[in-house]
Amino acid sequence: MTVLRFYNTLTKSKDDFVPLNPTRVRLYCCGPTVYDYAHIGNARPVIVFDVLFRLLRQLYGEGQVTYVRNITDVDDKINARAARDYPDLPLNEAIRAVTKVTEAQYRADADALGCLRPTVEPRATEHIAEMIAIIERLIATGHAYAAEGHVLFDVPSMQEYGRLSRRSLDDMIAGARVDVAPYKKGEMDFVLWKPSSEQEPGWESPWGRGRPGWHIECSAMSWKHLGEVFDIHAGGIDLVFPHHENEIAQSRCAFGHDVMANVWMHNGFLQVEGEKMSKSLGNFVTINELLRTDVFGGRSWPGTVLRLAMLRTHYRQPIDWTVAALEEAENTLWAWAKLTHKLVPQPQLAPEVVAALGDDLNTHGAIMHLHAMKSDPQRLADNLAALGFEGLSAWVDEVEKTAVDVAWIEEQIAARLAARAAKNWAESDRIRDDLAGKGIALKDNKDGTTSWEVKR
Repeated sequence: MTVLRFYNTLTKSKDDFVPLNPTRVRLYCCGPTVYDYAHIGNARPVIVFDVLFRLLRQLYGEGQVTYVRNITDVDDKINARAARDYPDLPLNEAIRAVTKVTEAQYRADADALGCLRPTVEPRATEHIAEMIAIIERLIATGHAYAAEGHVLFDVPSMQEYGRLSRRSLDDMIAGARVDVAPYKKGEMDFVLWKPSSEQEPGWESPWGRGRPGWHIECSAMSWKHLGEVFDIHAGGIDLVFPHHENEIAQSRCAFGHDVMANVWMHNGFLQVEGEKMSKSLGNFVTINELLRTDVFGGRSWPGTVLRLAMLRTHYRQPIDWTVAALEEAENTLWAWAKLTHKLVPQPQLAPEVVAALGDDLNTHGAIMHLHAMKSDPQRLADNLAALGFEGLSAWVDEVEKTAVDVAWIEEQIAARLAARAAKNWAESDRIRDDLAGKGIALKDNKDGTTSWEVKR
């Protein structure tokens, strides 16, 4: 079998991957908090670790890989969104309304990006019993304490706390945005359980009615579905501290093992057109907007194009999300789609592609091998399908259906310009919409001209 080597954040080295049990390879990835549409930065771990899932399934067998990606459906951000969007509903009903819609949208977006559904998608609210059980273990072993309706993890009780992030105490305090509270023994101690008011979601516990802290949720769900120790824990680099550090502390101290997961894999940050993505800069873009609106680059983008654009950069490196990069990815994928049109793919990764992915998930190297397959379209089709690039023939068919008469399009544009000059906006809109329905996108330029392109 191909030797896999992955960079392990825990050891800070690229290590050979040896599963604890080769007949049941276990992978966990932190999923969404379902209070809003997922942004494009959230898509990176979804796509990257889908490729890892596919690689492991080919090497170990589809039924021998368990991939867990959780849904966080209890969180103060969810509470705030529910109160804002559904002020006339009781909070619990409002929360269900928010999480139901957002969770469904997240799954639809992940599907459009060519990602397989995980083996298990546990919801936090379905694992309260497991959370309480872990907290009780931590209290019994002296690693947690109850105070004023809260339960907190006693950070100094774990000598190796900080091993994953390797931060100084001052850096950890700053990174954790420590809350000052009179009931805390130490400033780094973090919440495992907190009290709920009558207006907040809550569950009965030995410490009163309350709800879990964020970190305990993933410890409980991974334990339930993967065991006390498992093979790979994945997520974004922004989760290393405090979330993953705290997960490790909870799980190790509750179950008495040296590790929670043998390998920790983290994808790098994403920026947009050279800047950090933020709502204040106006460059915050969701997966849904990229797929269905024209807010980025003046048009929507096929999910397969977004997938290829994401995988062209090594997963641990920062990625700059630009219109130019999407256009380049689209041109590449379109050329492959034309080459493989009408072929029936048999999803299978070629040995050289497996070797590239086996070297710390080198998707850039894998894509270089795809370029080399242009002389063998069937082989190219098989590998594209195995990497999650489905529906390419349908894409070509759709574009070819809109094969156009250039002279007729120019006539329509001239008629639309005449309608605009006469301020006949209804006619102008009718012509634009008619062209859009035939797959022709118009762009009004600053110099008064109108350009067009066939939407792929």
